[in-house]
Amino acid sequence: MKRRSFLTLLPATGLGLLAPGIARAQLAAAPPRSARDEADIARIENYLNGIHTLKARFLQVDANGNSIGGDAWMQRPGRMRFQYDAPASMLLVAGHGLLVYYDPAVRQTSNLFLSSTPLGLLLEDNLRLSGSVTVTGLARAKGQIQVTLVRTQRPNDGTITLVFATDPLTLRSWIIRDAQGRQTQVSLYDVQYGGTFPQSLFTFVGPQFQK
Repeated sequence: MKRRSFLTLLPATGLGLLAPGIARAQLAAAPPRSARDEADIARIENYLNGIHTLKARFLQVDANGNSIGGDAWMQRPGRMRFQYDAPASMLLVAGHGLLVYYDPAVRQTSNLFLSSTPLGLLLEDNLRLSGSVTVTGLARAKGQIQVTLVRTQRPNDGTITLVFATDPLTLRSWIIRDAQGRQTQVSLYDVQYGGTFPQSLFTFVGPQFQK
């Protein structure tokens, strides 16, 4: 996996990769939704708000087909940890309102406000799929439904598409697309719901402070 491909999880605007002369994207008017659409959106909203903690293995694949795995922990609201398998050993930590990415190969740390990333939507407390969040897409296939979300007032932050199995409704993966159209898909497996985690998991400690 090319290390820079990971940065598609982080919006290009936040990393200063989007030229300042580019105008802010405008949300197109969403097509009318059916009663079935509204029911599915409400079901997804309730399901996500019912997740408090989970632990899983993950597989991350970028647009070029490069893949890497690791372990993930999530504690809503606002906390997540992605620990990448060796030899990459990269680390992504969400907590205290920040998203911190550390690449040990180059000893580089990147920081963003969690509220400025599409990934942050997944970790919001009492998530509502209306108002400050806009549903820009809803698609169904056999045994699957996916919903695409964007921050209503900040569409340039990028989008997140959540992919669910439908029977029962279960989060399987998500796709992050940044302002430049680059995308990364993260799939979860061996998911364990519930339990408690040490809060140190969600606090980034730089290598210079590690014992």
